[in-house]
Amino acid sequence: MFPKPRFVETNGIRMAVYEQGKGPAVILLHGFPELAYSWRFQLPALSAKGFRAIAPDQRGYGRSSVPPAVADYRIDELVGDVQGLLDAMDLASAIFIGHDWGAMLLWHMAMTAPERIEKLVILNIPHYPRSAEDPIAIWRRRYGEEFYIVNFQDSDEADRKFARDPKHFFDVTMRRNQISRQQFDLLPDEKKIVSLVGALQKADHGGEPLLTAQERDYYAEAYSLSGFSGAINWYRNWTDNWQRSEGLDYSIDIPTLFIGADNDVLISADHIAAMRPLVSDLEVHMLQGCGHWSQQEQPDEVNRLILDWLMQRR
Repeated sequence: MFPKPRFVETNGIRMAVYEQGKGPAVILLHGFPELAYSWRFQLPALSAKGFRAIAPDQRGYGRSSVPPAVADYRIDELVGDVQGLLDAMDLASAIFIGHDWGAMLLWHMAMTAPERIEKLVILNIPHYPRSAEDPIAIWRRRYGEEFYIVNFQDSDEADRKFARDPKHFFDVTMRRNQISRQQFDLLPDEKKIVSLVGALQKADHGGEPLLTAQERDYYAEAYSLSGFSGAINWYRNWTDNWQRSEGLDYSIDIPTLFIGADNDVLISADHIAAMRPLVSDLEVHMLQGCGHWSQQEQPDEVNRLILDWLMQRR
């Protein structure tokens, strides 16, 4: 059973925190469109091995506060939430695990507050060198207005359409075995554009649902209460975050485990190769036959990799 939340005040927001076990603290940060619940397989596994596993609903998600302004979701605010969580729990530092946006937040925190991170486990999203041009401009030019990150920037279309039927949204977005990397690479460029709004209208979504009906309903109920705008506002600060990163040292010296997925089609081998010179103490493992939702798609293998690495580094 997933733990009940307790609430802490951090960086001006109320954060719902789910905790299991005792021992060295491991804080797990989810991405979009997820929740602390995305770590439901990891919390008991970490607890059983003598760790204190802590998973928050991040700002704009679940039972945590949903501030109204787009600027409330700048990367500095998100990192401030995590540092405030450490302070609220009287922790000088912790081991961190991040997936998707949780991974991107932790890469930024590793550059700006490395003293708060003891060890780093990253799922799916590698550390990128800073681009010379605003990434939104690059994606708009390359993929057009339908690409989901571009679509999020200038319209509330996604907020409204996702919220109309959250159960359908999660049935469509959280799936496994939709397409392999090899199949994706063979598609013409116009077929490679990921449009979440467009996906809701398709009759055939490929693959099979990742979530049980009970799990799907948990997500849907949470998003019915919070809405989608807070979560999508993380994306609406992409340009601002890119501007704020100018001048940062992108090198990272924290011991890091990266777990990639061979069928996460938005992440290429080139992305992972570009990370290697930036992270001095890096171990890379690739999950086979796995898409983007790694800790939910292959929980046993993800847990094994994380625990083996933490025990070796303990």
